[in-house]
Amino acid sequence: MFERLRGALDSAVTKTTTKELTEKNLSNAVWELQLVLIQNDVAVEVAEHICRLTEEKLLGTRTGRLEKTSKLFRSALYESIIEVLTPEHPIDLIEYASKRKSDGLLTSILFVGVNGTGKTTTLAKLAHLYRKEGFTVVLAAGDTFRAGSIEQLERHAERIGVRVIKQGYGADAAATAFDAIQHARARHIDIVLIDSAGRMQTNKNLLEEMKKIVRVAEPDLKIFVGDALAGNDALSQAQKFDESIDLDGAILTKVDADPSGGAALSVALVTGKPVVYVGVGQNYDDLQKFDPEWFARKLVSDN
Repeated sequence: MFERLRGALDSAVTKTTTKELTEKNLSNAVWELQLVLIQNDVAVEVAEHICRLTEEKLLGTRTGRLEKTSKLFRSALYESIIEVLTPEHPIDLIEYASKRKSDGLLTSILFVGVNGTGKTTTLAKLAHLYRKEGFTVVLAAGDTFRAGSIEQLERHAERIGVRVIKQGYGADAAATAFDAIQHARARHIDIVLIDSAGRMQTNKNLLEEMKKIVRVAEPDLKIFVGDALAGNDALSQAQKFDESIDLDGAILTKVDADPSGGAALSVALVTGKPVVYVGVGQNYDDLQKFDPEWFARKLVSDN
């Protein structure tokens, strides 16, 4: 996990901390760091921001011991990554639903993302998590476009013990989502998780259809599901979805196979929306709450 970026950062820190941290040496070191980040799928503006934070933390630092210089540099980088990843408005999906349940309200969550990111499987993982926490759950088969999508959702639902509200292929996805929410209200079900078609972020017609789902069903939260292995493509997708429907957060899949970690850094900073969970495997329990400190430790060794 993140082996490529971690190794590159290690090399950059070692290479650039062989002298006392004068202003000139620090500038060169930060430039080297920025190149390493960009080469490992971190968006340019994000790499610049991390480097600016790191430089600010180190300015004025003086040390004659190279071991201490390296440690200071790693510490500043570690703190900068945490700062980038710590959201201004964090969301805890379990606490959010618990609060609404105590107020007598259900929680509806719309999942969006392009084909192949693991969106439907991620939805099932979250349903499984909610069930373990004692919530009742229903799923909405809002992907009425992709062949086999409804059957895939039904297989997940059978395994985790929840019901699917569906219509046929070609049906109005917004109507399906609305029906699922009405069904949940009538039966006092706590959680509605709404699947949607995997939409290419550049397809304006599909983005308009997604806006219709939001307009009609009025989900409480809109969560982007992105593939961590997609790097800057995941960032581009998240930006388009955020512009269209104002996302509330993101879940990144396949993080266990991600050699760089660039997507998490980029999505969090550029959209300003929190990464709430990461997928770390294929089993239903392989959904891990995202922790900025855990992520930073994975990237910056010997901190």
